[in-house]
Amino acid sequence: MSQSFTDKLAARIKETGSALCVGLDPRPGMDDLEAIPALLRKVVEETAPYAAAFKPNIAYFEAMGLRGLEILEDLLPDMPKDVPVVLDAKRGDIGETQKYYAHAYFERLGVDAVTLSPFMGYDTLEPFLNYEGKGVYLLAVTSNPGSADVERQELAGGRRVFELVGDMVLRSVREGCKTSVGMVVGLTNADSSILERIPDTPLLIPGLGAQGGDLSCLSGSGHVAPPLINVSRGIMYQNPELGFAEKAAGFAQRIREALNY
Repeated sequence: MSQSFTDKLAARIKETGSALCVGLDPRPGMDDLEAIPALLRKVVEETAPYAAAFKPNIAYFEAMGLRGLEILEDLLPDMPKDVPVVLDAKRGDIGETQKYYAHAYFERLGVDAVTLSPFMGYDTLEPFLNYEGKGVYLLAVTSNPGSADVERQELAGGRRVFELVGDMVLRSVREGCKTSVGMVVGLTNADSSILERIPDTPLLIPGLGAQGGDLSCLSGSGHVAPPLINVSRGIMYQNPELGFAEKAAGFAQRIREALNY
């Protein structure tokens, strides 16, 4: 039996003492296209000592056309084997289509985990749920203001829409799915009223750095499963006078202090 995604992630967090997820979001409008492969490799190499995981966002690679997808496909095999890779894809479609997304990401690209949109229902997740050693993070409460339009809406019985996503996580556990299932909760919206309503499941938490999220909202949440805190622009593009390693070390230390690692 292969190691589960959550066990691989937990081992990496223990090894590094860091819950930092380094986002790989190259911007073709800001960078020379042919310089991007070297840029990404430099980011990976310099931040790896502080990274619990890496998270390439597929949108930035797709925006470069075929060349962008080639860059991603060439990069992934050379990344550190002990650092999980979460592909930020946010896919959500009918089951037949999802089957091919799952094949593309888990089998062709070989990433460890992927983000999914669950809002078309549980059956759209099922093609991803029986990959041993892999993980998925379901969008629950995202970091954008528009999360109030759907995700945080109150239902007739007093529950919130995002709690239905938590039900899907618990269902995957009851059904013995091989894939580890967690949730995406944006740091800008991750207050106690949100965290107390979701199951104790692995969390992927974007919103630190450029989006201005506050880590203090995570303290005392009662969740045992280690959260994974993503920083993308804050490492790749902000404060260019600092090196990638220096910025990653700074964010890792902030996270460690906030979460009492």
